[in-house]
Amino acid sequence: MNKIDIAKELSENSYPGRGIVIGKSEDGKHAVTAYFIMGRSENSRNRVFVEDGQGIRTQAFDPSKMTDPSLIIYSPVKVLGNKTIVTNGDQTDTVYELMNKQYTFEQALRTREFEPDAPNYTPRISGIIRLAEGGFNYAMSILKSANGNPASCHRYEFAYSDPINGEGHFIHTYKCDGDPIPSFEGEPKLISIPNSMDEFADLLWNNLNSDNKVSLFVRYVNISDGTFISKIINKN
Repeated sequence: MNKIDIAKELSENSYPGRGIVIGKSEDGKHAVTAYFIMGRSENSRNRVFVEDGQGIRTQAFDPSKMTDPSLIIYSPVKVLGNKTIVTNGDQTDTVYELMNKQYTFEQALRTREFEPDAPNYTPRISGIIRLAEGGFNYAMSILKSANGNPASCHRYEFAYSDPINGEGHFIHTYKCDGDPIPSFEGEPKLISIPNSMDEFADLLWNNLNSDNKVSLFVRYVNISDGTFISKIINKN
């Protein structure tokens, strides 16, 4: 797989929707994840990320303008022991609760499908970082309708062992803008991951479409001891 320039990828796509990045810093010291949300409607744009324990949640920027919290308000990031869970919906809770009952990441997601937001049937994208013995591995998943047909759910799982320094993978909900919006196609895209969290956050945020971007979260987890640093950027 050819490595893509994520700045170019984002700047040339006005609406990739919601996106997850997971990978390893160039110096090999950090497991890295990022999650962003975008919106076209006033309801979708009326959100911010806020810290919630070791994770984050979305909340209304102006509660008086929130018309429908379903699919809008959820916890994108939760931490369960040595695992960091990142998703674009309330399947974060499903993964957290079922993994706490000894289910695997993949088994937990088999209890879920794409979002019920016809006609888009937005894919559910999910990722997980697992720290272990001074290293880590990660996995990503996407649950999609059958080319817009809600009668069938297509499940794709991607597992990455022994991540390469300075490399990561990027998956997002939508191929591009449209009506209905076409779902992401293919496997997660190979990208570069720098050592600096601030540099990476700025690169992502500055290349997301200025009208549609809403919020961004970036976390660098120290592989040796599990400590982390995080950054949130909200448009509102």
